[in-house]
Amino acid sequence: MSASLIGLILVCGVWAVAASLLIARDLEKRGVHVSYLWLRVMILKYLNQYRRVTLEETGRVGSLFYHYVIPLNMALVLTIILVILMFR
Repeated sequence: MSASLIGLILVCGVWAVAASLLIARDLEKRGVHVSYLWLRVMILKYLNQYRRVTLEETGRVGSLFYHYVIPLNMALVLTIILVILMFR
């Protein structure tokens, strides 16, 4: 059970990393300078910029925003479940 939870947590992490790279690429297409070296540190700034830009362009938040936020929340919940199961 714990191995499958760890696997799901890793999948969520990979999903979030892929989404952050796609967000950076999308921002660069829109003329925003993105530093890939500092991407992990600056991702919240880029996420906010992506949200703002897509909201202004289409009136809706872009789907990549949710492809970053949802797997991180899922990983958090799965980690809490894993900790509860381990210390039960």
